[in-house]
Amino acid sequence: MADATLQHDAVHAVPGAYEAPLFGAYSKKVGMWLFLASDSLTFGALLFAFSYNRIYTAWPTPFHVQSIINSTIMTACLLSSSLTMVMAVFAAQRGDRTWTRYWLLATMAFGTAFIVLHGMEWSKLISEGLTIPWFLKLSSAGAATGEMAEISKNTPQFPATFFGLTAMHMLHVTIGVIYLGVMAFRKWFLPVLGVIWIAGYLLIPSDNVFHYGIHALGLGLVVAAIILFLKPKDYDAQDVEVSGLYWHFVDLVWMFIFPLVYLLSTKIT
Repeated sequence: MADATLQHDAVHAVPGAYEAPLFGAYSKKVGMWLFLASDSLTFGALLFAFSYNRIYTAWPTPFHVQSIINSTIMTACLLSSSLTMVMAVFAAQRGDRTWTRYWLLATMAFGTAFIVLHGMEWSKLISEGLTIPWFLKLSSAGAATGEMAEISKNTPQFPATFFGLTAMHMLHVTIGVIYLGVMAFRKWFLPVLGVIWIAGYLLIPSDNVFHYGIHALGLGLVVAAIILFLKPKDYDAQDVEVSGLYWHFVDLVWMFIFPLVYLLSTKIT
């Protein structure tokens, strides 16, 4: 009995070493799965809206070779980030904090590359006239004429569903990059994020599509600061694994968006 008591106390002496599982999974993992299940309903509704409009509307095929090449590179970035995220989880399970941080940093780099490429794609489409008439009106698209401008005028459902779906996904990737930055560097990530936010706010013109992302960075900075200062902790292998669930979900959603939005709306000329 005494030996059992000592073993029980020893287990409890290690933070995070014991937690009552629910259905064979720890509560943090269950919580993330529940969040992802609810989030999948949001993306499911957006994908359904896009598919419904595609079936019952004279749907345009505005994407050409350049857009497909760009979106393929974006896909490669996300697939590579899934691999580096798996390596980060393995390193965390080995207790190798240095390589865990390196692999998380690599995942963040691929995610950031995806965001930049996606923003460049948006900028190109908007400059050619693909805008949401009642919402997204940037100065560069005001005098645009041609195929994209005609699509925005004659089939406004396309830009509405395209920007709605891809913007929601890009927001999730941005949140994921901030999430992994907090996991890897904790409070040290806040000043880096703050410098990026201030620099972007001052240097990026208000009529540039990247200016919209600056607001997401500012909100992410506030939320991350609140979490880190109210509940500071040294994140363990379970935390890294839970963050990996979120990142793989974001990657999986793109595997639906890429063929549905890009490949099926392609006109090779």
